[in-house]
Amino acid sequence: MKKTKSTDFDLDWNYVLSDYVTALTWSPDGQILAVSTAAGEVKLWVDDQLTALQEVTDTSVDGVAFSADGQFLAVGGQDGNVKIWSTSNHELIATLENAPAWVDKLGWSPRNNLLAFSLGRYVQIWDAEIQDIVATLNFDNSSVLGIDWSSDGNFLAIAGYQGVKIWRTLEWDEDPYFFSVPSASVAVAWSPDGKYIASGNMDRTICVLETEFIIKAQQAEPWLMHGFPGKIRHLGWSKITTSKNEPLLASSSLEGIAVWEKQEDKSLGWGATVLSEHRNIVEAIAFAPNSLTLASAAADGWLCLWKKAKRVTQVLQGAPKGFACLAWHPQGSKIAAGGQNGELLVWSQATKALGFGRR
Repeated sequence: MKKTKSTDFDLDWNYVLSDYVTALTWSPDGQILAVSTAAGEVKLWVDDQLTALQEVTDTSVDGVAFSADGQFLAVGGQDGNVKIWSTSNHELIATLENAPAWVDKLGWSPRNNLLAFSLGRYVQIWDAEIQDIVATLNFDNSSVLGIDWSSDGNFLAIAGYQGVKIWRTLEWDEDPYFFSVPSASVAVAWSPDGKYIASGNMDRTICVLETEFIIKAQQAEPWLMHGFPGKIRHLGWSKITTSKNEPLLASSSLEGIAVWEKQEDKSLGWGATVLSEHRNIVEAIAFAPNSLTLASAAADGWLCLWKKAKRVTQVLQGAPKGFACLAWHPQGSKIAAGGQNGELLVWSQATKALGFGRR
């Protein structure tokens, strides 16, 4: 009898931390999982063991990020401190004090060791090579609501009221490109292939702009998607492209998810597939690195895996009070999630042979 293969994820490890899991991320080589909590914990999961870089402080840590080369781990949070550890020996190499600002957005350049982090209406750039601030970027219109580096590291996008400002890397003193939106941009994301940048907005719309206009410093009308039940909370691009050689863009609003694909006829813009399985707010969405499988984690306690971002093939559970965040392993072989009651769970891929005809 002919055999096919069905890939499921089995629970590999779980633990309960002191409070709400605010963020988690894998190191670039997939050897380390870093996690932070609303109680201030920062811990590393390696070989089924947890190591504490920081214990409970009673001030929330809201962002964790590994540098592109995996040498450094940065965190930021409620106390205004940005802390950077060496991943080789767990030594704390820098503490940037910014009180009373709340650092809730941070991210490393994918090409070099430049760390961007938010400070109210500003974003600062810290260079790990010289361990110093090299630029302070003024968003001006509002507090910073989102930041994202382009995949080639050439641009940094900062989101806030009335749109997205985009700086060229190492040309920090030059005026940024301004990508205008009708209300406020609350989420911003570049596609992994570098072709597009998307803005998820407070007025229940999404705008998508081709990067070539930014490179040429030309103003252009972005594609506009609308009809959502609430503000756009999260955006996620697929690294793998479809048969049309285009990435997919997933977005979440309240309990709904829409997956967008660019149409062959440019005048038609982007077409949507609506995914409706969750019964509470979707807290995180992300495509697997090596496929079009989409993961969505929600406050209903379900983590859904959507094959080709169209249909649910598995529902993972383990956070009865609801999920808060998720992160795919760089090879897509594991998926980690954090719960609103402190749950930390890791599932691993298990490939099983099935009889012919089973789906």
